[in-house]
Amino acid sequence: MALIKSVRGFTPQMGENNYLADNATIIGDVIIGDDCSIWFNAVLRGDVNAIRIGNRVNIQDGTVIHTLYQKSVSIIGDDVSIGHNVVIHGARIENGALIGMGAVVLDHAVVGEGAIIAAGSVVLTGTQVEPGSIYAGVPAKFVKKVDPVQAKGMNQKIANNYLMYAGWFKEDLK
Repeated sequence: MALIKSVRGFTPQMGENNYLADNATIIGDVIIGDDCSIWFNAVLRGDVNAIRIGNRVNIQDGTVIHTLYQKSVSIIGDDVSIGHNVVIHGARIENGALIGMGAVVLDHAVVGEGAIIAAGSVVLTGTQVEPGSIYAGVPAKFVKKVDPVQAKGMNQKIANNYLMYAGWFKEDLK
C-alpha cells in the first residue's frame, strides 16, 4: 500500500479511480484529481507547500514533485504525462503536456499546454515554455513547434495507456 502521510495539519486528498503503486509516497498538502496513476517510487512531497494534480495524470516511476517553502507550488494540469525519474520543483505543467524521462523542471517555470519537454532536459527557474512547443537540452531551449493535433493524439495515447496499465494492477488486487 502506498505511503500516505499527513504533515503540518495537511492530509493528501485523492479523487476517484486512482492507482497508487505500493511504494509511492504522498505527503502533506497534495490534492490529486480523478483517473490518475502514481507509479513505483514516485514521491509527491507536499510538506513545505502545495502540490495540485489534475485529472488523468500519470506520474511515472521515480518521479519527485516538491516545492519551495512559502515561495513556490507545483501545479499539474489535466491529461499530463510525467516520465520516469522526472523532478518537478515548484513549477506549473499545463494541460496535455508531456515531460520526458529524466527531465528537471525548476521553480516558477511554466510548461505550456501541449508542450513537450525532451528526455533529460533541464527547464531552468522561471522559464516560460510556449504552448505546443518542444524544448530540449541543458538548459532546455526551444526546438520547434509541434503539430497540435499530432501532439494531442500522442499525449492522449500515453495517458490512455497508463490508465490501462493501472487497470492491470487493480485487477491483481481482487
